[in-house]
Amino acid sequence: MSAGPGGYPPISAYAFLSDCHTAALIGPDGTAEWMCVPRFDGPGLFTRILDRSTGGWELTVDGADPPERRYVGDSLVLESRWQAPHGTLVGHDFLAVKPAAAAGDRGIVSEGMLVRLVRCESGRATVRFRTDARPDYGRGEVHWTDAGEALVSGDGALWLAGEPAPVVAEDGTAGSVVELAAGDAAVLALGYRGGPSRRMDRATAERLLSEATDAWQAWSDRADYHGVAEKQVRQSAVVLRGLLLDETGGLLAAPTTSLPEWIGGRRNWDYRYVWHRDAALVVLVLLRLGHAQEAGRYLHFLLANCALGEDKLKPMLTLDGGTAVEEESLHHLDGYAGSRPVRIGNEAFEQHQLDAYGHVLDAAYVYQEVTGDLTPGEISELRRMVDVLAGRWREPDHGVWEVRSDERHWTYSKLYAWACLDRGIMLAELCEDADAPVERWRTERDAVREEILERGYDEEIGSFVQSYGARNVDASTLHLPLLGLLKGDDPRVVSTLERIEEELGEGGFLIHRYDPEVTDDGIGEPEGAFLMCSFDMVSALVLAGRSEEAQERFDKLCAHTGPLGLLSEEMTADGTFLGNFPQAFTHLALIEAAMNLDQAGRSDALHDWADRQRR
Repeated sequence: MSAGPGGYPPISAYAFLSDCHTAALIGPDGTAEWMCVPRFDGPGLFTRILDRSTGGWELTVDGADPPERRYVGDSLVLESRWQAPHGTLVGHDFLAVKPAAAAGDRGIVSEGMLVRLVRCESGRATVRFRTDARPDYGRGEVHWTDAGEALVSGDGALWLAGEPAPVVAEDGTAGSVVELAAGDAAVLALGYRGGPSRRMDRATAERLLSEATDAWQAWSDRADYHGVAEKQVRQSAVVLRGLLLDETGGLLAAPTTSLPEWIGGRRNWDYRYVWHRDAALVVLVLLRLGHAQEAGRYLHFLLANCALGEDKLKPMLTLDGGTAVEEESLHHLDGYAGSRPVRIGNEAFEQHQLDAYGHVLDAAYVYQEVTGDLTPGEISELRRMVDVLAGRWREPDHGVWEVRSDERHWTYSKLYAWACLDRGIMLAELCEDADAPVERWRTERDAVREEILERGYDEEIGSFVQSYGARNVDASTLHLPLLGLLKGDDPRVVSTLERIEEELGEGGFLIHRYDPEVTDDGIGEPEGAFLMCSFDMVSALVLAGRSEEAQERFDKLCAHTGPLGLLSEEMTADGTFLGNFPQAFTHLALIEAAMNLDQAGRSDALHDWADRQRR
């Protein structure tokens, strides 16, 4: 693994651990460089990924090179193998989980601790644990006290236990040093949710390891897919499960904040929230893979919290259903490779994004098609949502890319306004909802479609454009055939694909979302190619009847995944990852592309599958 920028590991080199309550990122040298407590969106306890001088949990083997690493089966249990000068060691890092009880509805249940277990297979070697916990994104300190079987933080929120027992160093860090011979083991565990500490010896750690591995594998084995890129699909599904909060079922976009979309740039955002733009694809993917329980928990959480305040749908939610988080900059952190500012919170909560309505209605419709499980109250709220959109779709908005400039009439926003009305009509017919003003919706739906085809398509350049009156293209319009507004082989769609490749393509497999020099997005700086759009191009090419070309692009994209099968938000042509990591919508788009390649039809494979379930 080559070194990353500014002395930071490449983003692709990090391993992702999750217990569906919080996450940890482990660097290639074995240091836990990112972890927020007590939840994904809590303050950072380890933040070294954003500043080399802040907290991290180091695990080193004297004299050894960085370890070889892999996930155990279909799990988020990381296995590392060190070759020391006189010995070979194997380590397992994991956020402890166990399967839910038979009557449970969460599938995977967090134990509230990060466990690091190292065993010596042969020879001898010295292992060092050093835990430098810095609460509140590095602004706080931990004062450890000895509580017998564990060290406990002064506020009682953390405990540290292991075999051999950890000790506090003069600099306030905590850890242990142990020389292992063949057959020996060392373990250290960090409890992050308060409460009484637990004894942590080798036997306990090995039991927790077995439970975590079994829980993840059992969940993955429920998947019903054996088609194109099965390995990548299964891995992406496990990543998505790791991003679903155990308490509510909400899916966060990514477990990190401020990993830059361009090294040294200002495109650094907090993605630890639930965006409605992911809704339809989340529900479709989970249902298609046989995870109806998770699809239901996610959608019911969404519908319980996407209230229409002032007749406007907020585009995103916090993990507990809130609709506002103030954005602020953490000036004390240098940022990944000097990319500043480091932001927490997200101003996008205050934006109006018309596409959000369509994503929610698309998700609700396919869920009802497959399960019939929507409640009367949910159907009523969805009816109101469609009716509000019917009266607002002619307004400009901020768009899916959340520009920090003037609102405009984005073609993508109008596409999803059409989808909201279209799915609203079909949902009302499916549910025999006599209270739905279907004729009004039908009139508005047809008007949106007519406007998109008239104002969103530029005859002279032969392409759908980014916004009404613009001349530049936008990769978001790849969704036109995926949603079914036009057929994938419609000449206007095909010419748009070609124009997007010409203006936004890179390296024969990557697609940028738009040209920052032409798009007034309020930032104006460069960025990497957008991986979601790159996989969307694969799906759109399949629908256009160009499956061989689509397969070639898909193979190139998968060849550039990280060594552990993880994907970030963006990438450069040389394989450098950019943006928050791992990124939910990238893994969702990979799954959709694989399934479209597997089916190779004229309509989106996921929507087509949902339609077949009703028949």
